Amino acid sequence: MKSSNQIEFAAGVFLLLGIAALVFLAVQATDGGALGGDDRYRVTAMFTNIGGLKPRATVSMGGVRIGTVESIELDRDTLEARVVLAIDSTYDDLPNDTSASILTSGLLGDQYVGLEPGGSPDPLVDGDRVLITNSALVLEQLISKYLLSSDGNNNESGND
Repeated sequence: MKSSNQIEFAAGVFLLLGIAALVFLAVQATDGGALGGDDRYRVTAMFTNIGGLKPRATVSMGGVRIGTVESIELDRDTLEARVVLAIDSTYDDLPNDTSASILTSGLLGDQYVGLEPGGSPDPLVDGDRVLITNSALVLEQLISKYLLSSDGNNNESGND
């Protein structure tokens, strides 16, 4: 009987360790706390189309993660998407003419905000607005433009 209790106890410990490992992997895979801490400053950017951008998406510069998308909402006055970017304070020297683009990682991957630094000596500060933005490219719109433009070209050049 005693060996049966020991086996059950060992199986229970093994199961608990497995669950703890899965929780650890889930936190690591979702980048939970990768830029942890409240030491961030927030800037806004207005986009006409954000595509599939979501809150908690990556904000990167030169391929390096420097922040996250904190929130996305529709501005009722301009009817554009207002995206709030939370940038780690170690990157507090970004020029105030920095541009923001919505990019896609891979062909069908997640979307993120890519920042390109400008040349201004004045830095972005908490509450500033990124004035130069490039909206997301929507694959369906690109395909329809290509199909419509090639269709028009074929009809005009059919007399050759």
